[in-house]
Amino acid sequence: MTEGMNPSEPATRRLRSTALAALAIVSAASIGVLMHQSLPSPSSVLRSIDILGGDHQGPPGARALDEGNPSLANLDPDLLRALRAAATDAADDGIELVVNSGWRSAEYQEQLLRDAVSKYGSETAAARWVATPATSAHVTGDAVDIGPTAAATWLSEHGAGYGLCQIYANEPWHFELRPEADVRGCPRPYADPTHDPRRQQQ
Repeated sequence: MTEGMNPSEPATRRLRSTALAALAIVSAASIGVLMHQSLPSPSSVLRSIDILGGDHQGPPGARALDEGNPSLANLDPDLLRALRAAATDAADDGIELVVNSGWRSAEYQEQLLRDAVSKYGSETAAARWVATPATSAHVTGDAVDIGPTAAATWLSEHGAGYGLCQIYANEPWHFELRPEADVRGCPRPYADPTHDPRRQQQ
């Protein structure tokens, strides 16, 4: 035995090495979980559509406009033209407008409504957020939900010039075409969809 060596020292070293290895494994696992949580979900990637089209690159998860994509192809043509004009000018300000949801089928709208009832506990509570297929402006191709937040804010501030208005105070992402807004300005938003007379139709 070398003079001055502690007999327990090799065991201590082995214990320390094992502890460090375990710590490294736990740290790697934690980093993996954090990275996974920071990635966009597949549904958010698929539902984000670049309204400028062509080779324009939108934010992560956005995809170029496919003329056959029903979410945009089934929008009111005047609404789509206004959106593209706004998107072009927003891009000059460094803002990218993305349609998170455009036209919806009646079946999809019904599914969203069922999900909202499940989430909020009643049809009355769900009605503040999701319309029936018979009253939804998305089903008729007359509404779009815009993201991200900076884009919705930009459109809220500048949209009247394109006839694009925020309709509901509780949904700052929801815009519809109001052609007279470029002269008169946008009408005051309803507090929520239950205050919209169109939503009372069945």
